[in-house]
Amino acid sequence: VQLQASGGGLVQAGDSLRLSCTDSRGTFSNNAVGWFRQAPGKEREFVGSISWNGGSTLFAESVKGRFTLSRDRPKGPVYLQMSNLNAEDTGVYYCASARKSYSGSRSGDYVYWGQGTQVTVSS
Repeated sequence: VQLQASGGGLVQAGDSLRLSCTDSRGTFSNNAVGWFRQAPGKEREFVGSISWNGGSTLFAESVKGRFTLSRDRPKGPVYLQMSNLNAEDTGVYYCASARKSYSGSRSGDYVYWGQGTQVTVSS
């Protein structure tokens, strides 16, 4: 599994952005995928996760109602749609794949990690 997060950029507060997570080997189709982010000087934090079939999602309280997750089955990308962005959403966003169908907020449950993509929200 080789994951790659993409789609980051510089946006204004209130804007939307969609991040993508792809698996170059096409092998994460049966795995849950999570998104995490890390702001400068802060620890990495959980953003959201989606089950292997896209039927179940989980979000951090800070993004609930603003972010959504979806995935193209069977081997397509996982998308993190972010809306109404604010400065606190700034950070490097990482996607990660678990070796199981459902996974939550614990980073230790995720085995494969991709390179991050920078999201910067200016206020």
